[in-house]
Amino acid sequence: MVQHQSSQNEPGTPASFRETITRLGPQIRPFAPRLIAGFLCALGAGVVALTIPQVLRTMVNSVLHIGGSATDVWVSAAIVALLGLAEAVLVFFRRVFVITPATRIEADLRIRLYCHLQRLPVAFHDKWGSGQLLSRSMADLSLVRRWLAFGSIMLVVSTVTVVVGLWFMFTSSWLLGLIYLVGAVPITIRAFYFRNVFRAASRLSQDQAGDLATNVEESVHGIRVIKAFGRGGQALEGFGVRARQLRDTEIKKARSLSGFLMLVVSVPEITLGVGLIVGVWLTARGELTVGDLVAFFATAAVLAGPVEGIGMLLGMTLTTKTALDRHFDVMDTENTIDSPTAPESAARPEGRLSLRDVSFSFPDTRPGSPPVLAGVDLEVEPGETMALVGVTGSGKSTLLQLVPRLYDVTGGAVLIDGIDIRRLDLDALRSTVSVAFEDTTLFSSSIADNVLLGANLPSGRDPREALDEALEVAQAGFAHDLDDGVDTVIGEEGLSLSGGQRQRIALARAIAAKPRVLVLDDPLSALDVRTEEAVTERLRSVLAGTTTLLVAHRPSTVMLADRVALLRAGRIDDVGTHAQLLARNAHYRHVIASLDDPPTVEDVLQSDSGRGNQP
Repeated sequence: MVQHQSSQNEPGTPASFRETITRLGPQIRPFAPRLIAGFLCALGAGVVALTIPQVLRTMVNSVLHIGGSATDVWVSAAIVALLGLAEAVLVFFRRVFVITPATRIEADLRIRLYCHLQRLPVAFHDKWGSGQLLSRSMADLSLVRRWLAFGSIMLVVSTVTVVVGLWFMFTSSWLLGLIYLVGAVPITIRAFYFRNVFRAASRLSQDQAGDLATNVEESVHGIRVIKAFGRGGQALEGFGVRARQLRDTEIKKARSLSGFLMLVVSVPEITLGVGLIVGVWLTARGELTVGDLVAFFATAAVLAGPVEGIGMLLGMTLTTKTALDRHFDVMDTENTIDSPTAPESAARPEGRLSLRDVSFSFPDTRPGSPPVLAGVDLEVEPGETMALVGVTGSGKSTLLQLVPRLYDVTGGAVLIDGIDIRRLDLDALRSTVSVAFEDTTLFSSSIADNVLLGANLPSGRDPREALDEALEVAQAGFAHDLDDGVDTVIGEEGLSLSGGQRQRIALARAIAAKPRVLVLDDPLSALDVRTEEAVTERLRSVLAGTTTLLVAHRPSTVMLADRVALLRAGRIDDVGTHAQLLARNAHYRHVIASLDDPPTVEDVLQSDSGRGNQP
């Protein structure tokens, strides 16, 4: 199984917290009034909570003396009850104001990410593990939503509450307030170290979680292979290694956070212990009233939650920052294959396909390595069916992927009706060109949805009629015999169907699109001989007006073509009818003789060497 390393996805220079959060501005701005209202409600709740100790101070000073009034006790109790009710109402409205904006921002970010992933070139998806993208689109954005709805607001509110609380403490006793404030010094120093360690651990754990998700997905998709070769234990061992690495990272995160929380909780408690001794001493000397002492410690009790919460909220904020960094890693990836600003269109669309001196190398090819394609020249006339043959590894499938711009040429040009496809609108190009790959991909939907995926039906055309025609041409009538007919929902990637059935559904999908240019990558390889004959016979009539370029691995598929192009060493070696190439090209005869069991490039080179390198 392919192992995707998280190191390939790590950014070069991480942005600062301010830079990262600022980038959320366009998504936050429409909901700013509600978020601000939620913040004010949370702030109000914090201020109300701090007001209660001041009421207690007044009550104690007015009641705890000879001749104190019981009425003052009832009045104070009523005020405290009302303040408590007001705090509860403010907390309720905080949630009402912020939950909807936070969830809508999360949904917007997720949709934008999915849209961006859809438009990124295939080369991007070749390098990124699906689990990494899944964790970025789900887990990371859920963290962002929770931080927007709770973490960001409460971090600011807790900080403001602590500052206001300290002011109340200093009004009770400047000496006790100073003692409590001194405890913030070691917490502040520790916070700088904690921030760096926890941020690095958070990024590592999120990357490892993405790698683990990729591992699970690959194992589930490849479960038949794993079971067939009896490699369940080996797969489990590899998964166990990754799971334990993630566990160790999470433990490191937890230890870092718990150490910081221990300091955040213990230091204020120690300072309160010192303050209690000093406070009692001041009260005994008459320099501090009992009410002031009660108010000081009641305020300290109110601050205990925010002080302890600041540590948790700081950890949550750092985790969210790394989640956003991972999100923007993907969003910042440049889309190198996109529509031009001023697309062109053919005056008289005919479907003529031309390849002019086309060269191509994959983006991650090692410098100095030979290109996959080097100077390919080919003309496919409108309505013509051209077969592309060559030994394994000669670049046939790669050449086909250049036609719909799944990859861009690195040299030369691909033209349709005389226009470089890079000057065509991308959506228009891909409605002009229809593709059926050898490696069939179906979706967890109905057969009808899969077949009509790329069909642009003319107004008034019955979709069921187009569906039935495509299934009939592809000899996929088995779909009508399933439990729910063509509305049967197939399993993930169509694995509930056989290989031949999946291939026929994919072929029907390409036919239903009614393209001007049809690109087929060995579309009949999984079919038995009789079914292949039936499909071939119907394709002859269907493809009569469609320009078709198909990779052939069977002589019978080659016979379907009007002409044949022989691809050799990244170049078109010869073009002609099947009979013409058999008569004049020894390499073509060798390839045709080997089509049922295609040789490798190395085998053919050795064979050519033994024949004196004859053409």
